[in-house]
Amino acid sequence: MKPDAIVISASRRSDIPAFYMPWFMECIARGEFVVTNPYNRQVSRVPATAPPVHSIVFWSKDFGPFLEGGYGERLQRMGYHLFFQFTINSADPLLEPNLPELPRRLAQLDRLCERFGPQAVNWRLDPICHYCWNGGAIQDNLGDVERIAQAAAAAGIRRCTTSFMDRYAKIARRTARRQPGIALVEAAASERVRILLALEGLLAPLNISLATCCERETLADMPPHTTIAAAACIPNDLLMQLYGGRLSQQRDPGQRRAAGCGCRVSSDIGSYDRHRCRHGCLYCYASPQA
Repeated sequence: MKPDAIVISASRRSDIPAFYMPWFMECIARGEFVVTNPYNRQVSRVPATAPPVHSIVFWSKDFGPFLEGGYGERLQRMGYHLFFQFTINSADPLLEPNLPELPRRLAQLDRLCERFGPQAVNWRLDPICHYCWNGGAIQDNLGDVERIAQAAAAAGIRRCTTSFMDRYAKIARRTARRQPGIALVEAAASERVRILLALEGLLAPLNISLATCCERETLADMPPHTTIAAAACIPNDLLMQLYGGRLSQQRDPGQRRAAGCGCRVSSDIGSYDRHRCRHGCLYCYASPQA
């Protein structure tokens, strides 16, 4: 019996395109990924050959090393289909201290679209963060969104996914240690609706649709005329439209379905501890460091 086609997620747990592509390619050559479940520590083996792997979804905030290394072209020659989730939030290094400057990231976005087609690239504005200094006025990280949106539209991007920061306890502890005086705060429900409607109004003339990641409650508060919908960041239906084949349309049971996650089944091959992300983002839930 022919095995089910597999979608590899690389990865929600770290930035593999920025830091761990040599390891990734070693696993491709070996024909499998050895993955430890971060919750029950069970070890599984995920096939790495094409087939049964249909597509690889890469998540990153810095595709520079991926592009410079020519990894995408090599994987395509080996028969893998590629899809890219590129997070670009701001030029300000306060919340994301170790990223390349914004012009370099926008140039990477343009190169991704040129090399692999804009239909295979999704812009993530994620997460939207609110914060204050020493109890002062609340600020956000949306100051560069119009600039980014214009560049994304010029590159051919037609989809944007966004969400709001979840303030986990370890995030508050990390922020207090790294940036004394700054506090990350969760936006009120009415403010979330206002922001999403403003983003929708900004993106619509650029032919960029807006979707939300794990924002079921916020979507329920939106007015009926909005076009904003829930996202599927692992979009198996879109992957089939782009590349053919048959993929499962089952919702991923390992994700936050109650919060509105629409991701379809995939195999995430990253590790929170062995593949530690070095971007140092204050709001990052994936970092094991409190």
